[in-house]
Amino acid sequence: MKVLVLMVSLILVYLQYTLWFGPSGHFAQERLRAQLAQYEAKVEVLEQGNRMLTAEVRALKRGNSALEARAREDLGLIKSDEVFYLTPEGQR
Repeated sequence: MKVLVLMVSLILVYLQYTLWFGPSGHFAQERLRAQLAQYEAKVEVLEQGNRMLTAEVRALKRGNSALEARAREDLGLIKSDEVFYLTPEGQR
């Protein structure tokens, strides 16, 4: 009888250990949930960036004004009949 109780106790301890600390146990699942939350946050940021880039591409395809504004901002281009004035950042 003592052997049977000891065996059942050992089996119970083993099952509890695997339930809490095993490769698919409670703590492993908590780590996976935390990783999933991090990945979902990264995906949201990337999707927002994709939406912004898609909107920019559509604006560039739609008309010449968006392309002109981008050239003025990024490259500092001006038209032939315009005069360029450079002002310091704090004085705008």
